[in-house]
Amino acid sequence: MANKPNLVIVESPSKAKTIGKYLGPDYVVKASMGHLRDLPKSTMGVDLEHNFEPEYIPVPGKEKLIGELRAAAQSADTVYLATDPDREGEAISWHLKELLALPDSKAQRVTFNEITQKVVRESIQNPREIDYDLVDAQQARRVLDRVVGYQLSPLLWRKVRKGLSAGRVQSVATRLVVDRENEIRAFESKEYWTLDVKLSRMGKAGSFVARYWGDTKKQELESEAQVDAIIAAITGREFTVTNVKKGEKKRSSAPPFTTS
Repeated sequence: MANKPNLVIVESPSKAKTIGKYLGPDYVVKASMGHLRDLPKSTMGVDLEHNFEPEYIPVPGKEKLIGELRAAAQSADTVYLATDPDREGEAISWHLKELLALPDSKAQRVTFNEITQKVVRESIQNPREIDYDLVDAQQARRVLDRVVGYQLSPLLWRKVRKGLSAGRVQSVATRLVVDRENEIRAFESKEYWTLDVKLSRMGKAGSFVARYWGDTKKQELESEAQVDAIIAAITGREFTVTNVKKGEKKRSSAPPFTTS
């Protein structure tokens, strides 16, 4: 009795065709065309009262493709989930495993960092388990999108324009911009002045610039009248260095721009 063929599921039909040539007749390669399971569009799809548990349903319009993959998986000896090597691809592999009801012993996760015959064959020979940390990361992102966007998007439709969407990125970015704008509008401008004088040494070459600091303590100059009064008081008088303080200062470069 002939052995059952192995099933390889990728995302792209063009990849499926190329990989099928590399693997030969012992493998059947099919494409999932992206996600086959997702949150429903007509409801929240996330149980806010019970640990944000998502409710997944088959993607409408892909019933025929799901049926074909189920039939192929049932007649296959091993199913290699070869979706893209990123967080989204890992989640698609997990959804396929759940949707096709694949036992752990039958589902194998493989990734291709390049579509060459050598890499494809080596990856098939070295499968691994699904990385559930990546799956959880993608789920958290998807659930947050839904929790934020599902409640904010209708508000945008009523107040701004129909068809706009809000999500975890747009909403937070808008909040940052609004908060910053409110800070700018609430800022109260305050006038301040600086007073510098260029000094030269008596009978010697060289000069330096000194800045007004105050009399007994540091004084902030807040008006032109204050500056004019100080200029009038020191005009025509000699300047004397009464104290020299030496020390070392360390200056660090400004930190790089960071986003929230």
